[in-house]
Amino acid sequence: MTQTSDRTTSAAVPDTALRSPQISDGVRLWQIAKASKVLDVNSSYSYLLWCRDFDTTSIVAEVAGDVVGFVTGYIRPHAPDTLFVWQVAVDSSQRGKGLAVRMLDRLIDNAAQAAAPQAITRLETTISPDNPASIALFTALAKRRNTSIHKQDLFDAGVFPDAHEAEELYTVGPFENRKELGTS
Repeated sequence: MTQTSDRTTSAAVPDTALRSPQISDGVRLWQIAKASKVLDVNSSYSYLLWCRDFDTTSIVAEVAGDVVGFVTGYIRPHAPDTLFVWQVAVDSSQRGKGLAVRMLDRLIDNAAQAAAPQAITRLETTISPDNPASIALFTALAKRRNTSIHKQDLFDAGVFPDAHEAEELYTVGPFENRKELGTS
């Protein structure tokens, strides 16, 4: 993926750059996830690896040199037309400014370009039933992209070795063509 289109300035969030993560961002991703008190917090090591190995399918938002949000994702190995979004997080200082929406839109567009010639035709994510904010975020994404969103059971609470809630699979798409992916 080329880095030339990664940095932009937003009218909604002044001086916000959206870019691919770097290894040095991993600590900040871990801190934001931990501070959210909503996300499952992975080991700090996993965020470093994520920034190294999945930088073309993840994105960070930066304000004044500080990472203030991120979306981590990957292309599913057995479904190469599918971008799976693992986590979306925005620092409390930046919430309510539309940053999560902007990061998701940019990530979908970037992943579509990086996956060429294979088109990304859908996005998947899992959401626990008690997370209405995430459900609203991905429902709005489907509406903006003029496509559908479908929910199905994926992981029942009983399959987790701890007190984790069930995770439902949300699928947004299909995205009809590359042109549609470029419009948000």
